[in-house]
Amino acid sequence: MTNTISSINPYNGKEIKQYNIDTKTIIKFKLENAHKAFEKWSKVSVRQRAAYLKALGDYLQKNKKSLAEMATIEMGKPYIQSVTELEKSATTLHYYADKGPGFLEREMVETEAQKSFVSFQPLGTVLAIMPWNFPYWQVFRALGPILMAGNSMVLKHASNVTGCALAIENIIKEAGLPEYLFQTIIVPSSEMEEVIAHRLINAVTFTGSTSGGSKVAELAGKHLKKQVLELGGSDAYVVLEDADLKNAVEVCVTSRLNNSGQSCISAKRFVVDKKVIGTFQTQMVALMEQRKYGDPMNTSTTVGPLARHDLRDQLHQQVMDSVSKGAKILCGGFIPEEEGAFYPPTVLTNVKKGMPAYDEELFGPVAAIIEAQDEADAIRIANDSVFGLGGAIFSRDIKRAESIAEEQLQAGSIFVNDFVRSDARLPFGGIKQSGYGRELSYYGLREFVNIKTIFVR
Repeated sequence: MTNTISSINPYNGKEIKQYNIDTKTIIKFKLENAHKAFEKWSKVSVRQRAAYLKALGDYLQKNKKSLAEMATIEMGKPYIQSVTELEKSATTLHYYADKGPGFLEREMVETEAQKSFVSFQPLGTVLAIMPWNFPYWQVFRALGPILMAGNSMVLKHASNVTGCALAIENIIKEAGLPEYLFQTIIVPSSEMEEVIAHRLINAVTFTGSTSGGSKVAELAGKHLKKQVLELGGSDAYVVLEDADLKNAVEVCVTSRLNNSGQSCISAKRFVVDKKVIGTFQTQMVALMEQRKYGDPMNTSTTVGPLARHDLRDQLHQQVMDSVSKGAKILCGGFIPEEEGAFYPPTVLTNVKKGMPAYDEELFGPVAAIIEAQDEADAIRIANDSVFGLGGAIFSRDIKRAESIAEEQLQAGSIFVNDFVRSDARLPFGGIKQSGYGRELSYYGLREFVNIKTIFVR
């Protein structure tokens, strides 16, 4: 077995750097030091923890441009979007610095006791297993509440963004946070069972594929470790007959092409009322064809390469399999001649149940349009999925759309006349095979604490 991993630039296929895989001795050293850091950090006041998080957010904001280059080089994200990702990470750290102390205050409960209350105490070291598609944001949105709550954190990042993982470790050091409070381990996914099982790992947070999440849940459950899982999504954007189509198309295309289509919550299945599907398709194709792919470091580029060539090839196979079952390509749907892992913005129509474009998550810039007979049929199709992460509904009747969003569409987040996105102020997570638990907001902070009852007679 090789003792190194390589980071490859998906734009030109060139190796960026090789990294040594951590030995068992190194991992043991890091986990033991993470626990020691937790023991000290848990005794730091919540106000002082907040000050550290604010300093970290300030550092990200100040150094966002140089850090953004690493994400773009390692996984192909358009540079402008990499900068935005760091800005969002900084905002989230500032949010927890501001709101975290209040979220951790005792909750008094009236009982027959002289005093009874709920206290929120840290658990210990939390293992974060993170994906490559948002190499900074995924980490910092977990790190903010984990550290605010008084825990330490160990990161196992996706192998193709090891440079970003080590950059995060350096960022935290440069921002002045205590030594060993956050550490990166470099280890293949195949060797993670021993890490999850380690006595000094108290909980696990995982973001990634449904299959990967299932394996992590099995291992963590075997060792009785608390987990939060944010997994795949292929949820629907429902376009009703009374929707503002111009707005709906613009929002749908923006969401579908965000991060070159590599986002769990980017729009994927478009369930459109048959009365307006013709106009919707025409406008979507026109807008998708305007979005050109190219060098991700070019500030005018809106669609970069996919993160790896094998992922691009897998996406194309899903498209071809859907076409073989009757789907029609309205634009895109081919592998470009350029050497990068590019895939053009693609629109499929006549998508039916049983096709990959209907049943599976298409992780790239491919839109699947599904015809609905009426509102009830649209809701049925939207919910006819193993996933339940995020969806949207478009209608001029706001009250009607809000009611459908709240009571009928099955997902962790539903947006009305807008695209789904995470926000530090709102809980984020899924149902069904999109996972369980919540990140962000008050709810995310409460995931990795001991919710402790105190009863005083």
